[in-house]
Amino acid sequence: MAAYTLVHVVISLIAIGAGIVVLAGLLGRRRLDRVTALFLVTTAATSLTGFGFPFVQLLPSHILGAISLVVLAVSVLARYSYRLAHGWRATYVITAVMTLYLNVFVLIVQTFQKVPALAALAPTQSEPPFAITQLIVLVIFIALGFRAVVRFRETAWAPAQRFL
Repeated sequence: MAAYTLVHVVISLIAIGAGIVVLAGLLGRRRLDRVTALFLVTTAATSLTGFGFPFVQLLPSHILGAISLVVLAVSVLARYSYRLAHGWRATYVITAVMTLYLNVFVLIVQTFQKVPALAALAPTQSEPPFAITQLIVLVIFIALGFRAVVRFRETAWAPAQRFL
């Protein structure tokens, strides 16, 4: 199970890294097609592999994984099926940013569980340090998402980057 966990964590970190690059691209009005594909695929893999851990009851992580997959599906439809036409452009940005946020949300949860100093600050994750951290990250993502929607609506796109 340790190897499976390692693979899941590595995929998750790749998804977050690629998602940050995609968000930067959206803010800079660049499509970054290859990194976007990497982000979407690794995010799906992260959610799907999360269901591979043994469990006997439905957990919050399963609900979050299911929500992530639904949001991700809308993002993929907007990007590839509807080709960002009309309202699908904003839909894509919103769902891509939401998907990245959900990945980062889980990263914060895991960090507070696994890093001893943080676990001591918020052992049940209902303490103020955990809530404040999550609130700050949520506000940052809302602000970046709003800015990305505004920037993405502008029609002057930079050329797609071949290597990114």
